[in-house]
Amino acid sequence: MATEIVVPRLGWSMDEGTFVEWLKADGEMVSAGEMLFVLEGEKAAQEVESFDSGILCIPAAAPQAGDTVLVSQVLGFLLEEGEEPPEYKPAAPSVPATADEPAVTQSGEVASPVERVRVTGDTRRNIASPRARRRARELGVDLKSITGTGKNGRIREVDVEKGVAGGVAQSVPASSTPVLPRVVPTQPGKLRPLSGIRRITAQRMLASVQLTVPVTLHTKLNAQGLAAYRDSLKGSATTPSYNDIIMKLAADLLRECPELNACWTEDGIYLYDQINIALAVNTDGGLLAPVIHQVDKLLLDDVAEYSSELIEDARAGRLSEDQLSGGTFTISSLGTLGVDHFTPVINLPQAGILGIGRIVQEPVVENGQVVAGSTMSLSLTFDHQVLDGAPAARWLQQLSDRLTRPSEYL
Repeated sequence: MATEIVVPRLGWSMDEGTFVEWLKADGEMVSAGEMLFVLEGEKAAQEVESFDSGILCIPAAAPQAGDTVLVSQVLGFLLEEGEEPPEYKPAAPSVPATADEPAVTQSGEVASPVERVRVTGDTRRNIASPRARRRARELGVDLKSITGTGKNGRIREVDVEKGVAGGVAQSVPASSTPVLPRVVPTQPGKLRPLSGIRRITAQRMLASVQLTVPVTLHTKLNAQGLAAYRDSLKGSATTPSYNDIIMKLAADLLRECPELNACWTEDGIYLYDQINIALAVNTDGGLLAPVIHQVDKLLLDDVAEYSSELIEDARAGRLSEDQLSGGTFTISSLGTLGVDHFTPVINLPQAGILGIGRIVQEPVVENGQVVAGSTMSLSLTFDHQVLDGAPAARWLQQLSDRLTRPSEYL
């Protein structure tokens, strides 16, 4: 009996992805456990393995490289010897919960605020191209009123424009996101197409500014104790970086200010149970933020080992969606690039991000005397919807204090 090959969910927030390529040819024998195709999620491309064996059948109407695909959409089939393939029917999008019906999970339970984002997502919008979505925002058009003429009913930019010209398109409800003006270059130049990571990063940064009330606090600390502590650890199997030490101390302190390990929702402040730190990593393909889980429960050596592996995988393009998911607080460091302090942008769905500046050799005052010393700047951006300035400032002050004498806390 034919086995359907469907698009898996690579991350809890993923409703769609981009089909990259088949790793097996049409008509080729596939064994369970072999890598079958490549799917690009929100921030990474991942090879997907086959859980069954059979002869690969790729329908003529199956998604092509670069096509957007929905979770659970059928891509092809695995057949037995001599078996005829079934009729190919793309997976129909699920119907979102209405305002009168609470969103529920597959088990039938009422969804949590986190799950509700996935359950009640606008599935019709999910099959519109990025250009169509942008054009709809510019024209104030509700995509639900547009009929797509692309593959599998995908809405294209031309569909939006024809809907407006034909009087079929309906306006976006007043409560929806306001229409943003389109930026038009005024001088000669060239257009650089967006990579998947660059587009996702831009979308997330814009969403962060629109959905949070960001406030950034800056502070400077005496870094001599931090530098001395790290020097004392050199020569070990994995020498922790300054970022590793700061990450560990920050994770331990997040238990004392749980609102920084949280996010804002329409139903209230959502406090995360685990402390999972996302570490911003600059790569040739763009900014990635792999996650170390339950950092407060790890030893410093473990943090150093995990962060080193994740940074290496990020720059080699080997990260999976799982390694990029589940962050509850983010740390971003620009110190190695000569930056003293900056304004980091909150990584949704989170309420706080810590920016780390460089260690600077400069005069400091000790016991009323000016002496040579080292300083470091920290920048904490937090969502003012979730917590006020005073508790955020106290947390940053406590972290700075521990960083001046880390040996007492690690």
